[in-house]
Amino acid sequence: MAMRPDFDTIDLHLIRVLHTVIHERSVSRAAVKLASTQPAVSAQLKRLRALTGDPLLVRAGQQMQPTETALQLLDPAARMLQDAERLFSRHGRLLRKAPFDAAGAQTLFRVAASDYLDPFFLPRLVTHIKRVAPGVRLELMPLTQDYDYRRHLAAGDVDLVIGNWLQPPEELHLGRLLSDEVVCLVAADHPSAGKNWTVQKYLDNEHVAPMPMSPGALGVIDEHLHAAGVQRHIVVRASHFSLIPLMVAGSLLVLTTGRLFCSRYVGTLPVKIVRCPVAFPPLTYYQLWHELTHQAPSMRWFREQVREVARGLSQTGLNAPGTAAA
Repeated sequence: MAMRPDFDTIDLHLIRVLHTVIHERSVSRAAVKLASTQPAVSAQLKRLRALTGDPLLVRAGQQMQPTETALQLLDPAARMLQDAERLFSRHGRLLRKAPFDAAGAQTLFRVAASDYLDPFFLPRLVTHIKRVAPGVRLELMPLTQDYDYRRHLAAGDVDLVIGNWLQPPEELHLGRLLSDEVVCLVAADHPSAGKNWTVQKYLDNEHVAPMPMSPGALGVIDEHLHAAGVQRHIVVRASHFSLIPLMVAGSLLVLTTGRLFCSRYVGTLPVKIVRCPVAFPPLTYYQLWHELTHQAPSMRWFREQVREVARGLSQTGLNAPGTAAA
């Protein structure tokens, strides 16, 4: 039975233990991170289990895994620690007021991003960052079906997530990067994408599509089609979006995505861009971040660099090859 919480006896350190144990998924690793001992952290975990009425960590094979309740507690615990930092830390106040020294910084920025936006985006971002902040380090992770970006943002494992969503999660901060017209990419000699390129012909063709962001999800294009009561014929699902144009070039597959992405392959592969007969809304790309990093000067600076690179892509995209007549 869970103890009746006595809030007068729950100190901030216990909240930090809760957050660290769940995040590290190990009592021993949590003890190291907390500069404590394993018996002390074990005793605090026992107390947390009594307070919550939940085991919090359970053994799964050779590893420990957080329970569903533990994962639900991770975000509130992180917010409490962040709020305490804002309230009481003089050091934190000084850091928030100090401008970010990009030229001398040794900061690590961790980004999870899809390659739907543009195959040049991440390379250009890296080039730009290394030019203006040569000491900065970057970790770039793929935004895949298996990557729980909301949990990783809440845990502080990743600083920024970049992608496109019809409805971005409400609990996260977001910044709009750019919007892009939805078009089709097909082989240069594709027989169907001509003057009689109707909605029904589009739906009946064989399509290639990326893996959805989460199991069971439809993806932005198919969510729109589903809302209209129609369905396209997808025969290939690919995790590596940047490889799809190569598949399109040698087949009758149809790729439906943003013009900016497609334009990078016209002229280098035997492909062409054709208008999409379905009236899709523009694709909107965002950067998402958690409250944990919202006020950090380094992260405000980094988000502005991401916006600057995205703006540059949008401007160069205006000069990209146009849509073929269809």
